[in-house]
Order: sequence, then C-alpha cells, then structure tokens
Amino acid sequence: MNGIGVSLHGMSEKPIRVCIIEDHAVVRAGLRMLIETKDGMAVVGEAANRVEAFAAATKNPPDIFILDLDLDDESGLDFLPDLISTCAGARVLVLTSATDMETHHQAIEAGALGLVLKAEASEVLLHAIEKVHSGEVWLTRSQTASVLSRIAQGSTDDAESRKIQSLTKREREIVALVAHGFKRSQIADSLFISETTVRNHLTSILSKLEVTDTFDLVFYAYRHGLAKPPR
Repeated sequence: MNGIGVSLHGMSEKPIRVCIIEDHAVVRAGLRMLIETKDGMAVVGEAANRVEAFAAATKNPPDIFILDLDLDDESGLDFLPDLISTCAGARVLVLTSATDMETHHQAIEAGALGLVLKAEASEVLLHAIEKVHSGEVWLTRSQTASVLSRIAQGSTDDAESRKIQSLTKREREIVALVAHGFKRSQIADSLFISETTVRNHLTSILSKLEVTDTFDLVFYAYRHGLAKPPR
C-alpha cells in the first residue's frame, strides 16, 4: 500500500522561548502579542523588575531574554550579567529607547548579544530574536563600527563610565538635585517620594560611585557631567 510521506521536522522543533523584562505593562502586552503571532516563538515569562525577572527565569527558563535597560528605579545593566550566569544557555537581546552609543557599549560589554531600538519596525525585533537565538550578534552597522572602534582604542575612563552607567534614571535625578544644593526633604518634595526613599537612593549612589559623602558627590557630579556647576 502506498503511503503519503509527511515531514515531521518542523513539527518537532521546539519554539524559541522568550522572557520579556519591561516595566510597562502595556508594552509587555504588545511584545507578547507580537512574538506569539510568529511561528516558532513563545513567551514563557514576563517581568517588570530584577526580582520578577529571576523568579520568571527560574520558573520557566527561556532561550532569550528581551531586556529593557530603563526599568523605573532600576537599570537592566545592573543585573544583565547575572541573568546570563543564572540561566545557562540563555541569551540577552536588549530592547531600548536609548540612542547614545555609551549605553550600547555597556550593554554589549555586559554580555548582551544584540540590541534593538524601540523605534525600529516590529519585524526587526523578530528577526533579531531568531539571529541571537542562533548564536549570532545583532547590531546595526553603526553600532558594530562603534563597538569595534571602542575595542580598538580602549578608554582611560572605562571604570568611571561603568560606575555612572550603573546609576538608574531616578538616581541621576537625585545626583543633579544634590549638586544644586537640595536637601533630602526638598528632594523628596520635588520627586514626590519619601525622605526614607531619598536616603536609600543616596546610599546606593555613594556606593556605586565610590564616594564618601554628599560633599564629594557634588564635585564628582560636576567633574563627570552629571550636573552643571553654578555660574
């Protein structure tokens, strides 16, 4: 009896498992919808911050992390290397609105295999997921040229750049206010947060920048362009 041959190769392939780390719920929902309409991809986890990211990764280990770098009061750069070391075999694709090359350099140096700007078309993200999953690096020509130039030239300010890059958006705001002479209570009122939260942020800032007190912080901010000195 003659039979009909059916290839099961495509059916047996496992989908690319994706975990989305993005602090805006609406954006996460849009990314999930986009990814799950693509054959061969599945969203296995979502997270809005570091704690949720590691919880999601532990519950359902992904093949690809899509990581936004600006997570409210956190920077994705702070825990990007830990994601890679915690989830063996997982790769990180950064999705960001940041266009400055310094941020891109930091992400690649931290271990990301690709970087997609949020302004790009949705098809670009899907293609990047496939390429990064296959082990390729996903960068635009200008990003590639910039990274290669950075590697070739090196930088005497790498250590300080890494410290500054580790600051969250909120921490940068607080540094600027401290440099302009604001006291803790004034910072709290200005940013609509508690003084306790301000104190916690300052502790984190001093630790990250390796300065001893707010007096040193002011000079550090002026020296490294985190605030403009008064005229």
